[in-house]
Amino acid sequence: MPRIAYLECSRCHNHVSAETPQTVCPACTGSLYVRYDMNELKRTAKREDIAAKVAASPASLGMWRYSAVLPDVTPITLGEGWTPMLHSKRYPGLYIKEEGANPTGTFKARGLGLAVTMAKYYGLQHLAVPSAGNAAGALAAYAAAAGIKAHIFMPKDVPFANYLEGVVYGSDVTLVDGLISDAARIVGERIKQQKESNTPANEVWFDISTLKEPYRVEGKKTMGYELVEQLGWTYPDAVFYPTGGGVGLIGMWKAFEEMEALGWVDTSKTGGKRPKMYALQASGCAPIATAFDHHKPTSEFFQNADTFAAGLRVPKPYGDYIILDILQQSGGKAIASDDATILQSILDYARNEGIFLSPEGAAATAAYDQLIASGELKPTDKVVLFNTGAGLKYTDMTAEAMHLRRPGTLPTSLPVGGIITPQ
Repeated sequence: MPRIAYLECSRCHNHVSAETPQTVCPACTGSLYVRYDMNELKRTAKREDIAAKVAASPASLGMWRYSAVLPDVTPITLGEGWTPMLHSKRYPGLYIKEEGANPTGTFKARGLGLAVTMAKYYGLQHLAVPSAGNAAGALAAYAAAAGIKAHIFMPKDVPFANYLEGVVYGSDVTLVDGLISDAARIVGERIKQQKESNTPANEVWFDISTLKEPYRVEGKKTMGYELVEQLGWTYPDAVFYPTGGGVGLIGMWKAFEEMEALGWVDTSKTGGKRPKMYALQASGCAPIATAFDHHKPTSEFFQNADTFAAGLRVPKPYGDYIILDILQQSGGKAIASDDATILQSILDYARNEGIFLSPEGAAATAAYDQLIASGELKPTDKVVLFNTGAGLKYTDMTAEAMHLRRPGTLPTSLPVGGIITPQ
């Protein structure tokens, strides 16, 4: 595994030491990237070594197969990564990356797995996160595995599975009457109060919010390495990524940059071009799509955000300037779909592909179908589309959107092992 050379600000390119835990750039509050000695990596990191690593170590079966390009630490792992790449039954060029196969049922396991790993390395004892739901569940699980206390703040109307996860894993869970932005404000206020009241250093919470620490991007970048390896070390024509905070899109773009520097990716079939990146949102909360349509470098706070795609209900992504720059560089775009279209796409892909999409994943399939219908994409164009979470985590939200209720009445007792036990 490589040692970190330094942390680099994504905005002003200031260098920051990684010897102690860091949040954002102290000069401009930009998000920090982890940087390695690329000359050293070119000498030591070989893609041919991955298969041998996986064969030798069960811990390398998931995303840690890419340990050669991840920080030199002992992983806190629950088996995250190396999720299925499902070939569409209807579109010859479409591949669906099923991130619902991760621990806690979503792609958040990658970013939080590495972030908690680094928190353990640094000796942090309290981690706090504002979440639209799935990041909270992932933090709760990995914090429990690491023996670290998690403090979770999320909207009170998140999918019930997300609330249950936090409670089951033993986290300190607070439901907020508002959005993820309100949860983030509360986390910031609590940490400020702790520092002003001279709380002992080991009791002060560390903010592990999206793009406010550098290691969730490192975990999410493994999606980029993975999709390229699963396609025979070549790029697809496009990547469709549901975008709330956008860490995965940012992480994959970083992965492409690293793979090109290392010579790991065959760009001969794409003329040296990276995939077009598509950021998919819900019309009820579309700050990135709105900014993209108006050719703006940053987004504005999206007022009255409302969508049943809970993970997309992020009114103002912290890394909006990075996301919009990637869309511009790649020749991609941001597209928003309304909830009715998203729901219809859930039903369509369930019934015709056998895949129960999350609402966020269905925002991506809805946009894909739209571009196929318009002719902007051809069915033969090679597209990797991310279903970022298992549809079953959204049972209550999807059922409500369908106006679906359990038929009949429930029994008053349940048979267990031949014994009738009162409910």
